[in-house]
Amino acid sequence: MRLGTSSPLKHTSPQEWAKNQIALGCRTVVFPVQSNEPEEKIMAYKQAADEAGLTIAEVGIWRNPFTDTDYCVEQLKLADRINARCAVNVAGSFGPVWDGGYKENFTEEAWDKTVRTIQEIIDRADVKNTHFTIEPMPWMVPTGPKEYLKLIEAVDRERFSVHMDIINMINSAKRYFNPVKFIDKCFDMLGDRIRSCHIKDVHLDTRYTFRLEECGPGDGEFPLRYYAERINGADPDMPVILEHLSSDEDYLKYMGYLKEELNGLY
Repeated sequence: MRLGTSSPLKHTSPQEWAKNQIALGCRTVVFPVQSNEPEEKIMAYKQAADEAGLTIAEVGIWRNPFTDTDYCVEQLKLADRINARCAVNVAGSFGPVWDGGYKENFTEEAWDKTVRTIQEIIDRADVKNTHFTIEPMPWMVPTGPKEYLKLIEAVDRERFSVHMDIINMINSAKRYFNPVKFIDKCFDMLGDRIRSCHIKDVHLDTRYTFRLEECGPGDGEFPLRYYAERINGADPDMPVILEHLSSDEDYLKYMGYLKEELNGLY
């Protein structure tokens, strides 16, 4: 596995960006430039990553694909151009918040529109070097590995693959209290289709009612080393991205924890 973070860290040039990533202990990166930025800037960051031996794990999209389909297509094309492992987004929301949870997200109409939109994005981008992936979410499809496999079969596109954010799927007591069993289920069902992974942790807040909170690695109860072992079993070069921290200092802190906790695996 190759550790990386979602933060570009503070930098003033592509070369400093790559140097900072290496100093942090990263061997993979999230690409920090968007498809609507100048081509010379895109290629400068691509060259800096290549020269530093950093793979490009992901191009983030992070827009509602139902309202920003063109942007999704362009970001996927960018991922193809720079040979990223994948472009990643969420399936999309049927409410005012682009990544929000709504009852309408789980209707038959939502499912059909999700399938058609993914197909459109992949067909229009016509990629050869990358894959389009959907990050699972607690409140929109796919919420688990069985549903993800069903979505893959419905989309029926070679370039549609899996983005593994396992903490986003810990959305019940059954999954929280049986994490090893759930990890095994995810990798047994989806392991050969995974292109990139996120790593973080989850904590049970014991105040009523049942409440789970995302947190930094080591601040929760999830068996991260076992998760990493299954990642390595799926692909020794799999990108594993630390995300959702509030400062560069936090990325330094939690990367230090991961390097110690996952010693011998990355």
